[in-house]
Amino acid sequence: MNTVLYFSPRGAVYETRAYTKADIEKLMHDQGLYCLTSTDRQFDFWFSPSTPGCQRRVNRAATELLMATTNFSAKSVPLLRGCVVVATHDADGDLDGLSWQQLDQLVQHSNSISKRDDRALDRRIAKDATRHRRKAVPAAAPAPAPAPVSCARPRASAAR
Repeated sequence: MNTVLYFSPRGAVYETRAYTKADIEKLMHDQGLYCLTSTDRQFDFWFSPSTPGCQRRVNRAATELLMATTNFSAKSVPLLRGCVVVATHDADGDLDGLSWQQLDQLVQHSNSISKRDDRALDRRIAKDATRHRRKAVPAAAPAPAPAPVSCARPRASAAR
């Protein structure tokens, strides 16, 4: 059984199955997947760099877990957006499922984030959300000046 963790954009985490990279693409409804690997090369974080407009929010749970399993700090961890799948790989580099021991390790890692890092990540996510809201609301452009309109009739030509 190839158990993987699916982090939804809204924050819920699901256990599901995936056997190939194509299965992960189906889960995420996207092409062009990227993968980041934990420091111990045990966990793979699959995500898409281009998310649909409705999924631009930061996936906090996945970002926290990435920070906990790597050497990234709260200031340097990539902010993962949209759907994220966490899996592992075998010796050949092919997709593999998470074992119960690995799932327990992920729980331990997620509980290892300090309060200081948690607050720093909160501030960073809030700042990012503010920046994206500003981009979403374009500045009001001045209305174009109306084109001049003439109500006069065209002149009849002199030669008939």
